[in-house]
Amino acid sequence: MARLPRLTVTGYPHHVILRGNNRQDIFRSTADYQRMLDLLFEHSRAHKVDIHAYVLMGNHLHLLLTPQEDQGLPKMMQAVGRSYVQVFNKVHARTGTLWEGRYRSTLIQTDRYLLACMAYIDLNPVRAHMVAQPEDYAWSSYGHYAGQRIDRLITPHALYWGLGNTPFAREAAYAELVHTGLSADQQGALTDATLSGWALGDARFVADLQTQTERRLVKTKPGRPFSKPKNTEKSEK
Repeated sequence: MARLPRLTVTGYPHHVILRGNNRQDIFRSTADYQRMLDLLFEHSRAHKVDIHAYVLMGNHLHLLLTPQEDQGLPKMMQAVGRSYVQVFNKVHARTGTLWEGRYRSTLIQTDRYLLACMAYIDLNPVRAHMVAQPEDYAWSSYGHYAGQRIDRLITPHALYWGLGNTPFAREAAYAELVHTGLSADQQGALTDATLSGWALGDARFVADLQTQTERRLVKTKPGRPFSKPKNTEKSEK
């Protein structure tokens, strides 16, 4: 069966995972981490992609972002991936592929999952037992949102601005959100949807989104034909 194209729709937040091949390290030094951040900054600006959250782990990375132009996301990821591998291979005297195939991604419902996805990303080093607290990890977006530093890579989403009327209030609210953590259901949903490529949201969200893309958004039963639902917006009360 042919592989489905990646799900990408302008103006919606996407959760992206990029892994090292055979789970090998994609960062071996501080310079490697910084090089990735520099490339993400350069190419997200070039292709008009807003990055809301990120974490760089030893053998993979997570991004939460919103493309503002058609094909902005795949073009950005292609440029970042190629540029990073070229320098990484040269610096570390290696050849061959670095990535585990293409990046994984899903489109998420903003009001239901965006803040949860930010927390999910910033808690990765804690879940991996690399640090005790998210503020102890240097290579994530948490420090920016917690008021520890200004990160030029970050474009806060409108939902973050809604957490408080002052910077201090927003920082405190976000820190509490992250330290409260996610439920097992939220964590599982975010992981599974991203790895499978299906849209993550309630039935109404998926139905509305389906009117904007020909790509199938959810897994269907074997043998069941897929048909794009008609736009019923005018008939809804």
